Amino acid sequence: MNPSAVTIRSPHAQIESESLASLQPGRLLSLDLFRGLTIAFMILVNNAGDFTLAYRPLHHAFWNGFTPTDLVFPAFLFIVGITTLLSLSSRLSRGITKRELFLQVLKRAVILFLLGILVNSFPLFDLPTMRFVGVLQRIAICYLVVATFYLLSPGWRDKAAIMAGLLIGYWMLMRFVPVPGYGVPTHSVPLLDRDGNLSAWLDHQIFSTPHLFQGQGKGDPEGVLGTLPAIGTTLLGMLTGQWLRTSRSLMRKVRGIAIAGIIAVLLGGLWNFTFPINKRLWTSSYVLFAGGLSLLLLALSILLVVDDGSAVESGPQRYRGSRFFTPLTVFGTNAIAAYVFSELLSSTLNSIHTYAGINLQQTLYRAIVSIAPDTAFASLLYSLGFVAVCWIFTYVLYRNRIFIKI
Repeated sequence: MNPSAVTIRSPHAQIESESLASLQPGRLLSLDLFRGLTIAFMILVNNAGDFTLAYRPLHHAFWNGFTPTDLVFPAFLFIVGITTLLSLSSRLSRGITKRELFLQVLKRAVILFLLGILVNSFPLFDLPTMRFVGVLQRIAICYLVVATFYLLSPGWRDKAAIMAGLLIGYWMLMRFVPVPGYGVPTHSVPLLDRDGNLSAWLDHQIFSTPHLFQGQGKGDPEGVLGTLPAIGTTLLGMLTGQWLRTSRSLMRKVRGIAIAGIIAVLLGGLWNFTFPINKRLWTSSYVLFAGGLSLLLLALSILLVVDDGSAVESGPQRYRGSRFFTPLTVFGTNAIAAYVFSELLSSTLNSIHTYAGINLQQTLYRAIVSIAPDTAFASLLYSLGFVAVCWIFTYVLYRNRIFIKI
């Protein structure tokens, strides 16, 4: 699969060509369902009519804490871990060398990283304020690292050990290392202070303020240090993929995923008391809590999709339960394309001004406000309309069997 090419083939052929001896095609379809739900919700929460008036669950937590919106990004990284494992193991079984695979992985990671800079900078590309870290950049780094781990050693024990080491090591860094200019956390400065934390300090040593995301705290939500526990999130997905490839029965796999999810949620909740759940800093408790919820959603997706393992028909993918899941399937089969399109569309609407300094996004939102019962509902209607436009774009690709693979 050419990393930079547009792949055109039927979903049936794609699944058949990448089928695994121990994994039925229907189970792979469950990932499309889960990934489609994740991307749809990501586009929804990223494109409110008015972020200050949107319903509270559609906001990230102000600092410490958790909302449904905070599940989106870790769920996507979790899926990246699963699909990386399935893809690499399948290609290794077909005789592709590890060196060839690593070069493919490296190329994909570079393309993703550069695509992230494009998304962040469009349409002005102003170098003095260009943001070099972001969602796609973090995905690229996590993908490159976990794929390299797998190519070096395909076993699961070292992955579990590395994940534990990353989570514990990150906690130790954030808890015990003095922050220059602030002091030792919990002594001279509160733990996870919005300005006086090690992650924010490091971001400012590498990037100047104009190159960082402007929001709560001085650091960047996709900053350098927080990428370490984010790799842990991706490794959790890879471990899940290894569990799915075992010879156990489907229901035993689902039970194992659900049990692991419950345990992870409980552990994350307990760790929250001493190392708060914080999406912006991607704390270790957040990795476990959000990862546990991702495991539970994956288990649910498998149960919804798979009955007798024959969830694939000729032509477009079909799911058990008639066509109910088709909209999510559309997003799930072109997730990166849908996300990039949504970001570029949002930037375009914000850069086109209609009158008196009002941009096109504000103009559309005000038109909805004029007929909506309240502003929060109007903001939601705008978000849903934006998702619908992105879905139409992705559906055109889907109907024409165009699946853009980075």
